[in-house]
Amino acid sequence: MTETVKNTALFLGVAALVVITGFMQSWNSAILIVNMGLISAIMAIGVNLQWGFAGLFNVGVMGFVALGGLAVVLVSEPLSPEAWSAGGWGIVLALLLGAATVFAAVMATKRMPKGRNRALTVLVVLIAGFVIYRAVFDPNVMAVEAINPAAAGNIGGLGLPVLLAWPAGGLLAAGAAWLIGKTALGLRSDYLAIATLGIAEIIIAVMKNEDWLARGVKNVIGLPRPVPYEIDLQNDPGFVESAASLGLDPVTASTLYVKLGYSVLFTVVLLVLLWMAQMALKSPWGRMMRAIRDNEVAAEAMGKDVTRRHLQVFVLGSAVCGIAGAMMTTLDGQLTPGTYQPLRFTFLIWVMVIVGGSGNNFGAVLGAMLIWFLWVQVEPLGLWLMNVITFGLPEGSALKSHLIDSAAHMRLLTMGVILLLVLRFSPRGLIPEK
Repeated sequence: MTETVKNTALFLGVAALVVITGFMQSWNSAILIVNMGLISAIMAIGVNLQWGFAGLFNVGVMGFVALGGLAVVLVSEPLSPEAWSAGGWGIVLALLLGAATVFAAVMATKRMPKGRNRALTVLVVLIAGFVIYRAVFDPNVMAVEAINPAAAGNIGGLGLPVLLAWPAGGLLAAGAAWLIGKTALGLRSDYLAIATLGIAEIIIAVMKNEDWLARGVKNVIGLPRPVPYEIDLQNDPGFVESAASLGLDPVTASTLYVKLGYSVLFTVVLLVLLWMAQMALKSPWGRMMRAIRDNEVAAEAMGKDVTRRHLQVFVLGSAVCGIAGAMMTTLDGQLTPGTYQPLRFTFLIWVMVIVGGSGNNFGAVLGAMLIWFLWVQVEPLGLWLMNVITFGLPEGSALKSHLIDSAAHMRLLTMGVILLLVLRFSPRGLIPEK
């Protein structure tokens, strides 16, 4: 009972911080923090599945989040008939030829006996396949990217409702995780971390440079939304009248309405995923995963296929991160590959999991909400603190300028201090694994 009270008090404490933000700053800011906190909580659950359940050290979170964002473009953007007629089908053919080349090389490796002939055959297949692939791929890409490059230059999407892009983001991330896991999960934990980080950087590099796919660094803006546009609400007489009855102007009321709509959708997704993660944790599968995490050798001696189970949980955790990535891109209304930085999408999520409690799904949610709140609020609070500290110093003082300019680094300092304090006084996190 005491543990339940403590955990409830922790969640209520985070909620109180959000409410104070609403009163002291604005409710728009407070709800935006909640929305990003909910998305971060879903990412933290995905990482917790991999690390807390199975001990897999995945530092490629950013790549799977980015694939979720890419899914929003490929699913919800309207189709571009001009691009498809100019070179879209040629790009598809080239990709199929590339996949066929890899498949042929793998089959040659499996079916031919070891030796010089096999090595030469595989080399010839790969070189010939690459040449054919580039001969088909390059001209079709140039044709697609030449179509209205200032506003489009990509193949577009399927034109489906944007909510369908969220599970599609999970499937896309899961497919990539399966391919990565088949090759990387046999590595030691430190090598796995290096491999996943490198693969995440490759995914981001592809998204930045392949304009035909999602405009690269030109970004895709104006993505469809599952909630109304603020301008439409402001032009609705019924909404304006309802806002006036609550003492709100139409602009403020419309922004609050939209953000609350996202909050409801994100909360539903979080609760569903949290329930599924809890059921998995309490199931025989969850107990087996923790047994593998604690002692792989003993689990393997008991007849468990460790590599296969690692692949399962790696795919599941990556799929959850992909769903979160699709939700975040939907909230932003744009896909900006240049913003996918490891600091935000890998380091910060790991801090959330460690601070909240590795191996505990509720701990991951608490850590996500708390750390995201601090990540947003520490910098302005740090600037206020520096102004208070330097109040008595004369204007133009080098020390005063230095301290005020240093407020921008308060985020990193705070994350480091929190991480050290938690590891020192509560090494298992705020809500430890049972």
